[in-house]
Amino acid sequence: MIGFYNYTVILTYISLCSAVFGITQVFEGNESIAFLCLVLSGICDLFDGKIARSKKDRTDREKIFGIQIDSLADLVCFGVLPACIGYHYGFNHGLGVVSAILIVLCGLIRLGYFNVMEEERQRSTTENRKEYQGLPITSTSIVLPLIFMGRHNIPKDAYPYVFQSFMILTAILFVLNIKVKKLSMKGIIVLFTIGAIIFIGYITMYGRK
Repeated sequence: MIGFYNYTVILTYISLCSAVFGITQVFEGNESIAFLCLVLSGICDLFDGKIARSKKDRTDREKIFGIQIDSLADLVCFGVLPACIGYHYGFNHGLGVVSAILIVLCGLIRLGYFNVMEEERQRSTTENRKEYQGLPITSTSIVLPLIFMGRHNIPKDAYPYVFQSFMILTAILFVLNIKVKKLSMKGIIVLFTIGAIIFIGYITMYGRK
């Protein structure tokens, strides 16, 4: 079979499978499970790079392959899945279409640009990246689930508009030329904790239904 199959890509594959399952749950009307899948994909993404870099004998092909599949998976996990969730709220015209298109399009542009710049950077240095240009697309796995969990504090009629607006804002931040510092291990642990709390909260919430 073509491709590379070792422990460095396992989390990326799990993240993608989680997102695809989440998309199916949007169609089934199970939005809580869809958000759960989004959070799980985000947790996987927190550690896939660390795990990949732990393999010291990676070939150049394996490194490039890892960069490519990571971005392809990210577009599905943190672009297409959120677009499906947002569209599910009933805006089949206007705001819903705009937000769905923007979050996927801006995510695609950001990831493609990142791949170009990352390949150039790796040819000139072996140092780990210290900052990103534009908001990382993976931020949707934290921002959108938090909005969903706080929906009870937002008027019911206004919630879909709030959610869609945050989708548009997040999409724009993907492509703005702003510097975003890469997370340290402490930051990763904090985000992992937040993700775990959201994950457990969703499981508890779904178990009560």
